[in-house]
Amino acid sequence: MGLASTVAQAPASAPPSGLGLPLTVDLPRSVDYVPEAHQLGQRLYLENCATCHIGVPPETLPSEAWRTLIQDSNHYGSEIQLPQGPSRALIWAYLRGFSRLKAEQEERVPYRLGRSRYFQAIHPNVALPSDLSLQSCASCHIAAAQFSFRPWREGGDP
Repeated sequence: MGLASTVAQAPASAPPSGLGLPLTVDLPRSVDYVPEAHQLGQRLYLENCATCHIGVPPETLPSEAWRTLIQDSNHYGSEIQLPQGPSRALIWAYLRGFSRLKAEQEERVPYRLGRSRYFQAIHPNVALPSDLSLQSCASCHIAAAQFSFRPWREGGDP
């Protein structure tokens, strides 16, 4: 399941209540349908990782990159507080389920979108800026701040 899949967007349902966790982030209209089993992990990912920058779709980086990112408190030069325990496990299950494995053993794990062949593969024929940053996404994906990458500047929803 990935960004290039043709799976139709199904309506998101709220995660089960009664888990004792505050549910403060609306479920986004993501590119791919997120099964109910991963919706709480997605919500926790967005609550923990999309408060300083836009949420990065898991499909854009390999699983190995995500595994390192959710375990390293030195986040691109900034010290962050990492989610712990069950929250981290739910986030990892979501990220692992929607990211891809590294194809080749000798391939370096990309930690930047511009170096990720997955990111490049889902942006064919797009002239990406040389100084690509997470803020660059919003220049084409008008709802990137809401973790929705479907509508874009030229042509809107596909």
